[in-house]
Amino acid sequence: QQWYSSSMKVICMWLGDRLDLQLHIYQLKTLIKIVKKTYRDFRLQGVLEGTLNSKTYDTVHSRLTVEEATVSVTDAGGLQGITMKDSDE
Repeated sequence: QQWYSSSMKVICMWLGDRLDLQLHIYQLKTLIKIVKKTYRDFRLQGVLEGTLNSKTYDTVHSRLTVEEATVSVTDAGGLQGITMKDSDE
């Protein structure tokens, strides 16, 4: 749980430092993969939903979703199928 929380905090702080900058497409694709994989792996390890869906995770998820929407409008096909939407949905 501590490792998951720390990982999300680092990503959240990194995104916060770049709040006024749009992410490059490669940064966005990489972060989406990291966040989704981290979330899924820790969910499979039995980390509680309250820890997984923390305020920090919500902040990261929201920012990446907004960045994803921006890229989809400005650069058609730029993410090549990589999305924050969970495949379970």
